[in-house]
Amino acid sequence: MYYKRLRDLREDHDLKQKHISAILKISRSQYSLYETGKRSIPVDLLVILAKYYNTSIDYIVGLTNLPTRYPSKTEKSTNIDKK
Repeated sequence: MYYKRLRDLREDHDLKQKHISAILKISRSQYSLYETGKRSIPVDLLVILAKYYNTSIDYIVGLTNLPTRYPSKTEKSTNIDKK
């Protein structure tokens, strides 16, 4: 389940739940519910976390094991212009 990735990402960055909950503008206890899988995390919060950790939502929710993020729309258009 993706809640394990939430905890793993946070711990890999040596952060406390308090720090991540402040970034998400929610209580620490609310964030804890997401990490333990007792509550589903809203998509808008997943977007914030994916940007913060520089990864993809697919990685956080377990659809891929590749932690690299997708290029942004501006990065894609820049790469196309270079071809």
